[in-house]
Amino acid sequence: MISLDDFAERFFPAKLLAETHQLFNRLVTMLNNAIALLNTWFPPSEVHAHCDGPCGVYDPSAARITAEAVLSMTKKILALDEPADAAGKVAYASTLARYIAIKEEQAQKTKDDLLILWTDYFKPVHLESYPDLHDTFWKAAKLCSACKVEISQQHAEELMAAVEKIHTIFWATKGREVAWFTAS
Repeated sequence: MISLDDFAERFFPAKLLAETHQLFNRLVTMLNNAIALLNTWFPPSEVHAHCDGPCGVYDPSAARITAEAVLSMTKKILALDEPADAAGKVAYASTLARYIAIKEEQAQKTKDDLLILWTDYFKPVHLESYPDLHDTFWKAAKLCSACKVEISQQHAEELMAAVEKIHTIFWATKGREVAWFTAS
């Protein structure tokens, strides 16, 4: 019986493996040079796109849902009453921590959704019709941050109003009137 090492040495000697490796490296270098030469002769065309995906994939409804969750969690936090007994304090702390985590997560999701709309969907041509577009989004993003670090019903309501304004602008750019509605 032949060992695996003897088999490998007999059929794949080290010198043959080294030569094969060198040949492979030369082939890769030749291919890279050929591709570089082709790119010089036939440079790729410059393309332009106003967004990362095809038109129609954007919708401000995701921001509405998450902003509404921020408002809902803020109201729930403000409505919590801290109990006097020790067992109640543990349950209160647990509930408060959950509500805060949800509020902060949803505020970040709202901000992410708004930033995608702002940077990927809206184009310079939209500024002609909506000159305050950048300011509207900037303030909405700042409200998302405020809602993450504060427990302010006023800021949560202002965030909902900002998202509603963006909703209206967005659908107007598509020539459509889409009703604003909330789940609560």
